[in-house]
Amino acid sequence: MSMDRKLDKKSWIQKNSLYVMGGTIALTLLIYFILFPDHRSKLNIEIDKITVEEVKKDIFQDYIAVIGTVEPIQTIFLDATEGGRVEEIFIREGTMVKKGDVIMKLSNDNLLLEISNNESEVARAINDLKTMKVNLENQKINNKTQLIDLYFDLLKLERQFNYSKELLKGNHISKEEYSISKENYERNKQHYDILLQKNVQDSIFMKLRLAASEESIESMQSNLKIIRNRLNKLMVKAPVNGELATLKSEIGEVINYGAKIGTVNILDSYKLRVEVDEHYISRVKRQLKGACDFSSVEYYASINKIYPEVKDGKFAVDMVFTDKVPSDIRIGQTSRIRLELGESNKAILVPRGGFYQNTGGQWIFVIEPTGNFAIKRNIKIGRQNPQYYEVIEGLNAGEKVVTSGYENFGTVDKLILKK
Repeated sequence: MSMDRKLDKKSWIQKNSLYVMGGTIALTLLIYFILFPDHRSKLNIEIDKITVEEVKKDIFQDYIAVIGTVEPIQTIFLDATEGGRVEEIFIREGTMVKKGDVIMKLSNDNLLLEISNNESEVARAINDLKTMKVNLENQKINNKTQLIDLYFDLLKLERQFNYSKELLKGNHISKEEYSISKENYERNKQHYDILLQKNVQDSIFMKLRLAASEESIESMQSNLKIIRNRLNKLMVKAPVNGELATLKSEIGEVINYGAKIGTVNILDSYKLRVEVDEHYISRVKRQLKGACDFSSVEYYASINKIYPEVKDGKFAVDMVFTDKVPSDIRIGQTSRIRLELGESNKAILVPRGGFYQNTGGQWIFVIEPTGNFAIKRNIKIGRQNPQYYEVIEGLNAGEKVVTSGYENFGTVDKLILKK
């Protein structure tokens, strides 16, 4: 037995639901854009005219690339310790020297005249001292002779005085004669005592005069020795073993005292003079290590001196080799150095590009997933190395950004990308 099945008739809306849904969405978007238009400034840009890079999460290696110039480990200056005219030059620039080697000879007529005058003064002082000694000795002899004469005269008068005392007791002489005898004796005794005291004082004075004269001569001789030693300084000698790097004087030239006439490089080792951007001045410390390349071989060095002066936006540091020194190294040679500033760790990274110069790292254009436009977004950048910027906030791994320069974008907030 057959039964008739009633077929349901679908409405037009059901049959065309997809079209209805699409139209509804389109109408909604249209109403949205009418009510809430995009007021952001826009700029059409061809995508092949910009550089697009992908943000990634990877190990950030905290280092900077700098250039180091090879210098000797130490440079000793040659100063003129005595002025004079250059008579001969025995060693020229670029020659290895040993300590004490004579580099050049100077002449100084004024110095020779000064030495001659001092020698004459010393000779005159020595002769005066000899004459003084003779005169003092003669005076000493005369004083002794006078003292002897007075002594024997005193003995004679003493005997006469004692004899007068005996005669006076027997009334054989008058009191007047006795008084005369006594007075003569006492007067001569006083003369004798005074002369004896004078001889003692003269002896002390003689010793003082002789000592002062001898001390003066000794001082003059010492000064003469110093002046004569200045003659040796007319022979300019190498102060250390090394290489005579520079020599500024020529034969016939007059050099003043204290003038810098050259340098000697000590070549026991070498150092690298490195200029670093002042941006890193607070992060660069002593003992920071770096790797450098010489003849395709890697060598290691560390900072041992930091110069505080900043010039033209850079400051200088000295680095010394910590392991071995390249065998074929030459003064003035340059090498690229990878200077480590801190430990490596994971971070959000953006490849370096010209955008940083225009934005200061405060914002960047981020490409939307459709790839049709890029939107300006605020970011925060931390450290940087020659390859990447470390992004602290504002970006996620996998996003794409415009890293080329923004010079031609003006103040737009949105880039319409044209393929």
